[in-house]
Amino acid sequence: MYCDLHTHSVFSDGTDTPEELIRQAEALGLSALALTDHNSVAGLPRFLAAAEKSPVEAVPGVEFSADYKGGDLHILALFVRPEHFEAVDELVAQPDRWKRESNLALAENLTRAGYPIDYEALEAATPGGHVNRAHFGRELARLGYAESVEEAFQKFLKQRCGYYTPPRRLDALETVGFIRSMGAVAVLAHPWLNLKTRNALEDFLSLAVPAGLDGMEVRYSKFSPEESNLALELVNTYGILPSGGSDYHGFPVKPDIAMGTGRGDLKVPEEWYRDLKTLAMQRKKC
Repeated sequence: MYCDLHTHSVFSDGTDTPEELIRQAEALGLSALALTDHNSVAGLPRFLAAAEKSPVEAVPGVEFSADYKGGDLHILALFVRPEHFEAVDELVAQPDRWKRESNLALAENLTRAGYPIDYEALEAATPGGHVNRAHFGRELARLGYAESVEEAFQKFLKQRCGYYTPPRRLDALETVGFIRSMGAVAVLAHPWLNLKTRNALEDFLSLAVPAGLDGMEVRYSKFSPEESNLALELVNTYGILPSGGSDYHGFPVKPDIAMGTGRGDLKVPEEWYRDLKTLAMQRKKC
């Protein structure tokens, strides 16, 4: 059997509700599914409730956007216990304000350039108000300013386009430490998307593993076989655990990424989920 340890719901920038995610995972025969919305645990109570009568094991998680050497790095917290949801909310409160400031500036810049965006309406239509660039992309496509979300990113939403300025973010190593302080499991998400080279990744791992990093995504929808093999080699070298996930968002955000299979052959082994869960259970007993 297989699992998927990286997905998103309407509570960040996905298109499916937490209940729909569980139903889809059940239909696909997945053994476990993690909900890892961006900087938000708002969908987790519904996600856990939906899984109570399902054979799918629900993994409550969150994907933190963090800063490392001036770049954006994503750290997953897996097996976040409900008693720590409030602590996550408190941690991300300031970054949420930074993100909203960045969003308001993006909407103003687009409007000034002749692509008017009603940000208040966009925010009101988003559960929890957690708006990011994917929401802007969908709105730009809906309004006819782009043919698709992907085109919207290329024309408007990349930093090089001049409309978007990234917000300030949490420190990556401090984020790893916070995840460990909750007794959750800290996993580096899609390393090759952010760190690009082996040297850059090893530089980060040399700092993050002593800080408490537990694992790294080895299988990811956009990884080539060679990238997955190298990631697995580094996981073994640094003595951390392998993880993997599709980063499923649903249509139309990532229409080419399917839950469980990614672009066709993702298939994250159930054994990896079991090893990560065992680590989380050991921490719970401490």
